[in-house]
Amino acid sequence: MNHKIPFYDYTFNYKNNSSSLKEIFNKVCLKGAYILQDELLKFENEIKNYTKAKYVLGVGNATDAMQMFLMCSNLKKNSEIIISSHTMVATASAVYFAGYKPVPVAFGDDLLIDPKSIIKSITPKTKGLLITHLNGRTCNMDEIFKICKKYKLVLFEDAAQALGSKYKEKYAGTFGLASTISLYPAKILGCFGDGGLILTNNKKLFSKLHKIRSHGINEKTKKIDHWGFNSRLDNLQAAFLSFFFKKHNENINRRRNLAKIYHKELSGLKTIKLPPACENKINYDIFQNYEIICEKRNKLKSFLDKKGIGTLIQWNGVKTNSLSLPNIKKKKLISDSNFNKLLLLPMNISLKDSDVKTVCNEIKNFYK
Repeated sequence: MNHKIPFYDYTFNYKNNSSSLKEIFNKVCLKGAYILQDELLKFENEIKNYTKAKYVLGVGNATDAMQMFLMCSNLKKNSEIIISSHTMVATASAVYFAGYKPVPVAFGDDLLIDPKSIIKSITPKTKGLLITHLNGRTCNMDEIFKICKKYKLVLFEDAAQALGSKYKEKYAGTFGLASTISLYPAKILGCFGDGGLILTNNKKLFSKLHKIRSHGINEKTKKIDHWGFNSRLDNLQAAFLSFFFKKHNENINRRRNLAKIYHKELSGLKTIKLPPACENKINYDIFQNYEIICEKRNKLKSFLDKKGIGTLIQWNGVKTNSLSLPNIKKKKLISDSNFNKLLLLPMNISLKDSDVKTVCNEIKNFYK
């Protein structure tokens, strides 16, 4: 039987909200307010109130966000900044273009950066740690804080996939000097194009970033205080995001329920390692993705594709420690074998419970 279960339906949000979205479009366009206007300020305040971050800035995308806050961190040029091997190339490129050297390290069984591997990779040149809260799960912040304190590292967060994720009731993106949230269309809170956020509790850093996102312009004096970017979340996207944000927690709960079905249906398979279960007092996972470690990964993906079930290999199967690019060392890591077994299963609010059960049944059929 050929099913129709896409990995992600990019038309779902529009088709189910088209009337409201057209009203928002008309309202913003009739005002002629497109850049750095009230809709953006409203959305930034909504995220600030939600995460309890002191300062929030809407920017063009999460990659720009990381590059900007790294550039403003005042670390010594060519310092080493440790990152996970299991993260998008954007994390590494932001470090590189900010003037530093990205150092990928292994990830653990939970697919997050491994604290022991961080310690093994620290050198006298290591000055920063940029952790990725992958798939909607916050890293082990107790261990991360211990490392940063002992080795005097500046902590940054790639929380691109983690808006709403928590560690001991504290939101991802509010632990370090600065963090980023991605608003890419496939995110739980996504816009109709590129978009991103910077979160920080540092007033001085916020003031500088506020100027740098818009050509370095000081809004009060109209002078150019710094070299800057043209990286601003536009008003129209901000207005759409405010609309979708009203159901953000509801959408997270839906994903958590879908994850529970996956866990219940697949937990008996010895050929698959599942993400941690929802019932956890330390982590509150939002399941941006549902990523499994599975035997015969490529054959399973092909099998599911033929059955009409969409899956995805994250980052196109490229780990940051395999990059052949300037200022990053290509090396083998202990987590490489698991990386080559990773597969993302369908996880989005367009799915019905029966869709997830169908995916699980076909996976069971494959491993019979």
